[in-house]
Amino acid sequence: METKDSKVLGTNSPFLRGLGGFLFFLLSISLKAQTLDDYLIQAAENNPGLKASYARYQATAELVNQPGLPDPELQAGFFFEPMERFMGNQTADFRLMQMFPWFGMIGTQKEEANQMSKAQYQLFLEEKNQLFFQVKSTWYDLISLKEEIKISQENLEYLKKYEELALIRFQAGTSSPASAPAPPMPPPAISSTTAGSTGGMGGMSGNESSSKTNTSTMNPAMSSAPMGSSASGMNAVLQIRLQIRELENTIEQLQANLEPLHIKFNQLLNREIRAEINLPVHLEKAVLSLEKQEILDSIRQNNPMLAMYQAEIGAYDQQAKMAKLEGRPMLGAGVNYMTFAPRLENDMPMGGENMVMPMVTMTLPIYRKKINSKIKETEFLKESAQLDRQKTENLLAMEWANAFRSWEESERNLRLYEDQILLVNQQIQLLVTSFTINATGLEEVLRANQQLLEYQQKRINALNQQQQSLAQLEALAATSLTFQQ
Repeated sequence: METKDSKVLGTNSPFLRGLGGFLFFLLSISLKAQTLDDYLIQAAENNPGLKASYARYQATAELVNQPGLPDPELQAGFFFEPMERFMGNQTADFRLMQMFPWFGMIGTQKEEANQMSKAQYQLFLEEKNQLFFQVKSTWYDLISLKEEIKISQENLEYLKKYEELALIRFQAGTSSPASAPAPPMPPPAISSTTAGSTGGMGGMSGNESSSKTNTSTMNPAMSSAPMGSSASGMNAVLQIRLQIRELENTIEQLQANLEPLHIKFNQLLNREIRAEINLPVHLEKAVLSLEKQEILDSIRQNNPMLAMYQAEIGAYDQQAKMAKLEGRPMLGAGVNYMTFAPRLENDMPMGGENMVMPMVTMTLPIYRKKINSKIKETEFLKESAQLDRQKTENLLAMEWANAFRSWEESERNLRLYEDQILLVNQQIQLLVTSFTINATGLEEVLRANQQLLEYQQKRINALNQQQQSLAQLEALAATSLTFQQ
């Protein structure tokens, strides 16, 4: 099955040469069209750590082309004074020799290099998965933080309206009853991401109109009724101002937290730290496309670290074969060419013809201790790789269990907070109506509004937790596991 991550950087593609450059050109033209997948492509193309890992893979891939025949040896010897021989006076001696390893040695060396190259490529894929996880994690943190700031700002505006209303009522209580009629109460803050908010807002509108009608009919009675002591009214104003100051400080802190996340995201993409990031308005809920056990099976099948250890085991198998083949003799073939000059004997030139002599040679690997030691070394290394693979598989299963538990926890919390937000919205509507009519219960309104803010923030955190656990599961399985609702 083709996944999002495999589309971003396939196992057979030369690091996105053609596709990456074209996509980067399109993305630079239209920033507003950028999505998380687009940023993942940029990270794959630009991140220096990932590019370094790919360069290491390319270096190991070149090892496959290196095994071959040893270089031939050429020896040349010249005599300062010709050596008298029966064939004449020898002036020079040339020897050319080519050694040949035992049958199968070169093929085994190439296969060992190929397995090591595969292992390095799996390390590159693992680094890519970890990079993508960091990009996704920072992306979700940024969206979550912006949503929290938006909700807090909306609640701050409503708190300021409550402050105005409480101040008007305080002034009305200290002046003539008919001089300060009560204005209608503003609705409480409702996040646009809140589940069931459409119905809640519709119900609120109806209650608002009912509240306004009741207020207009009750104003004569209210104007004749006392508003309570001025101390009680001022206490309500001060209480609202305390909450306003606290919320303003919270917003400032949230906005300050945006900067390091913004810088981290751009640095992961190797961009200017102030570069603009095009974020969606809301975090979206996701649905897993695989069951719990299916995800674990996918991790065992696709995780790059397990594949890396498997490639290492294959490389050690080839090294063991090489060690055994080194215990076989190497054969050599060559030629010896000797030059002769004529030798005078009784004033008659004798000999002088050059001589060519074919030669063969063979190594004698009689010292077996080092050969046996190499074989044992590869056996121990293979056993170590097998145990490391088992250890990694166990650790991956632990990470899978923790990530899936986090996913399930976020699912439960989302259902809870969405129900709680709906109930608190209904409670606020009733409290606002009561406060508008009777001019009492402001503390309950503020408390309910604060509770609504907390549930909205908890819902955003639950969505963030869901996406973070999803990103971790996808990094473990090296494949896409969800489809968006």
